[in-house]
Amino acid sequence: MKAILALDQGTTSSRAIAFGRDGRILGTSQQEFRQIFPQPGWVEHDLLDIWRTQRDVAARTLANSGLSASDVGAIGITNQRETTVVWDRRTGRPYHNAIVWQDTRTDSIAARLDRDAAGDVIRQKAGLPPATYFSGGKLQWILENVDGVRADADRGDAIFGTIDSWLLWHLTGGVDGGLHLTDPTNASRTMLMNLETLDWDAELLALFGVPRSMLPTIVASSHATAFGQTRRDGPLGADVALTGVLGDQQAAMVGQACFDAGTAKNTYGTGNFLLLNTGTNIARSKHGLLTTVCYQFGAEPARYALEGSIAVTGSAVQWLRDQLGLISGAAQSETLAREVDDSGGLYFVPAFSGLFAPYWRSDARGAIVGLSRFHTNAHLARATLEAICYQTRDVVEAMRDDTGVEMTELRVDGGVTANDLCMQLQADILGVPVSRPVVAETTALGAAYAAGLGVGFWQSTDELRAHWRQDKRWQPSWSAELRASGYRGWKKAVERTLGWVDVP
Repeated sequence: MKAILALDQGTTSSRAIAFGRDGRILGTSQQEFRQIFPQPGWVEHDLLDIWRTQRDVAARTLANSGLSASDVGAIGITNQRETTVVWDRRTGRPYHNAIVWQDTRTDSIAARLDRDAAGDVIRQKAGLPPATYFSGGKLQWILENVDGVRADADRGDAIFGTIDSWLLWHLTGGVDGGLHLTDPTNASRTMLMNLETLDWDAELLALFGVPRSMLPTIVASSHATAFGQTRRDGPLGADVALTGVLGDQQAAMVGQACFDAGTAKNTYGTGNFLLLNTGTNIARSKHGLLTTVCYQFGAEPARYALEGSIAVTGSAVQWLRDQLGLISGAAQSETLAREVDDSGGLYFVPAFSGLFAPYWRSDARGAIVGLSRFHTNAHLARATLEAICYQTRDVVEAMRDDTGVEMTELRVDGGVTANDLCMQLQADILGVPVSRPVVAETTALGAAYAAGLGVGFWQSTDELRAHWRQDKRWQPSWSAELRASGYRGWKKAVERTLGWVDVP
């Protein structure tokens, strides 16, 4: 075994990365796919696009790294998590586009559950608030609104999964014996899994009207045999073991070697996701955070985490590029923002899909406040970077209130960490050092680690800890007064976004 191949299926692109024994990248390939916006608040993906791009980048990664399929010890999968897929097991055709985690069409379902007190059941059993973010409501919407799905589900032909299940099914044969599986990290994002039993819960299924026959079997995140193997007639042209599956943010925890209770990381991608490892303890949040499965390796007990999920961070920069045309590429956001020393009192709250943690307000919408004729596109670019960092501070404050633990360092990863100004602003706004590892692609690395542990490519988590190396560190430079006044302005700006949409 020369390498482990990670398939990293994200919200805006599919990627594959081959990793060597030292955890360094041997080869990679990435391809964006289309984002579909049928109505305001609706976000969809073409599932055949996802399968095609993921298959193609896997083959290209091996070619780019000079590896053959026989050199690959195992494959790990990591994926955008709550995005919801329903397909026909007989034909492999989706009944509907994937409904993406950012989609808000289920706001009335979520609101009704909370009004009916079912929200308390979901919080206790699944560790999640009833919100548009999670898969259960999206699955209910498909069952109720897409012709033929309910009848096919009752017959056992229509099956559900998150993106990991969709990929696993295709990789292991599709209509010719494909395996219908998921892992606890992805299952814990559905509002359908019981955190204590790590299995689908009958009471939760009844709340959403979901037949159990639609659901994949839940298997430990790292497992030597349960996920099966690719087919010789598949994209790699060989039988390669599939031994690791992790939702993307939990994969980043593993890639950052956050194996000890109390360790934390923040991933900057389409959204921001800050996780704190709570060990084998299922920590219940009172301040708007999520309780989720961090990982489960083999027969070991599951590890849990508190999570603060933020819907729009890196995608706000993408909005500047694609919708407003202010920049030609993400890197230009830093260049433009550096033209001014500060945002001039301008705040941008990118609540395009409502606000996630710690607010959980689906009635919020984006707002730019504090505008005057003094402001330029450079001020807006800088306010966009600050919005990424202020939303992170909201989550850090909630974690401190839940745990009583003061953060002393933040480990970061993801595409936005290449923006030095944004990371300096993050250190300034939090008032703690920010540390980026040598291998910034920690999501894919975590999937590789889970797969590699499953086949003995790596022997233990201690070996994985030894691979972590710091690449760059940012120290806070703002005064305490500047930090406090900036955050007060941010909280005022957030208030202006609330109640904009009337939720039925």
